[in-house]
Amino acid sequence: MCSSRKILWSLLLLSVVEVGLGVASIVLGAVGINRIRGDHKPLQGDASPVWSGMCFLVCGMCGVLCARKRTGLTMILFSACCICGLIGGILNFQFVRAMTKRPDSMHSIHLAAMTLACLGISSCTLSTWLTCRLASSEQQRMFLEREHSLHHSHEMTEKEVLDNSSNGIPQISYNGHSATSP
Repeated sequence: MCSSRKILWSLLLLSVVEVGLGVASIVLGAVGINRIRGDHKPLQGDASPVWSGMCFLVCGMCGVLCARKRTGLTMILFSACCICGLIGGILNFQFVRAMTKRPDSMHSIHLAAMTLACLGISSCTLSTWLTCRLASSEQQRMFLEREHSLHHSHEMTEKEVLDNSSNGIPQISYNGHSATSP
């Protein structure tokens, strides 16, 4: 089983990769839009790399936040962003794939956009899985802390009961039997 530290470092590394994929996808989408504007009117799917890049970028930033603050809220936020990034990547791939069928398409830019979308989809999927592992690890850690705390408070309660039963007189125990000292 992976330790919580390994999960955190993996999550942080994947989040940085997602930020990089997001920035690359946004830049590639902007270049594609500028090249298309010169030739003809932009169509519906021409900006899809920009939008999926935004999803990957937000997902990566939430992942960095989740790796730093392991609260339940940040894990839920990051999981939701990963799902949005996954959907954005799938839609981007579909739009770009449809654009490659046009006669005036820019195959190299479209291939690069589909590659970035596939990498983003993979990283979002893996990040979602790692977040679930991190949540499970944190839940187990909190459970063990609570058990330790309850065990400690139970010991303190037993000690108070024993102290109160002696009515302020120190007790000496011999072989499990207590005897009061004068």
